[in-house]
Amino acid sequence: MREISTDKIIKTVAELCMSANFELGDDVKAALKAAYEKETSPVGRGILEQITENAEIARAESVPMCQDTGYAVLFVEIGQDVKITGGNLREAINEGVRRGYKDGYLRKSILGDPLKRVNTKDNTPALIHFDIVDGDKLKIIIAPKGGGAENMSEVRMLKPSDGAEGVKNFVVERVRKSGGNPCPPVVVGVGIGGTFEGSAILAKKALLRQLGSHHPDPFYAAMEDELLERINKIGSGPQGLGGNTTALGVLIETGPCHIASLPAAVNMQCHAARHKSAVL
Repeated sequence: MREISTDKIIKTVAELCMSANFELGDDVKAALKAAYEKETSPVGRGILEQITENAEIARAESVPMCQDTGYAVLFVEIGQDVKITGGNLREAINEGVRRGYKDGYLRKSILGDPLKRVNTKDNTPALIHFDIVDGDKLKIIIAPKGGGAENMSEVRMLKPSDGAEGVKNFVVERVRKSGGNPCPPVVVGVGIGGTFEGSAILAKKALLRQLGSHHPDPFYAAMEDELLERINKIGSGPQGLGGNTTALGVLIETGPCHIASLPAAVNMQCHAARHKSAVL
């Protein structure tokens, strides 16, 4: 049994909160560069150039790349041979979020109650997904999720007879209806299968994948490419002002489902596709 202290977890989570908001991933920057080279709209090219410049300034000056520094969503993989010492794991993660958002001067956006609308003033509680895995490591992934893109997301309980075409039409329709609201160019996370809530988690997990990667199943890999092509023909373009770069990527994750169901979810992510990870 390997021991990991809550002090170490708190420090790691705090650092991840800040680095995720300050440093855009190399895969996203490469996708933005490729999009700039292909974009035919002068306005779109200008916007892509500004997005890239903004990301460079954020990294250099350790400031948020977006004023919406997001809901702290974490995926935590706990090795079954790990023992957490010094306190409660959930409380340690929330304390890390609390310190990271304070020390990084990140906007606090979380309300303690959805209708009473009172801000908790420290961006907690975080939304944490725990998973028990083999081994003696603790992996922490943080993906700050902004409100604008999240608001354009959707779960739809399709009929099994809708099949692949029904799923694809749903994804394209969702992006089309979103317009400029999720700050395109977007990354589109798609979850297919599971249950009502399971498909949504699959869609959010899909956003953790590296841009440019493909689903290991050639069937779904081809679907990712087809959807990206169809979405970029919509014409919304960067920031919804027109162009052929509405999305930087479409990433699909799948899971088993009930014989009577075909759950599908779209989780929209703005161009500030933020996620960082650490293994303790």
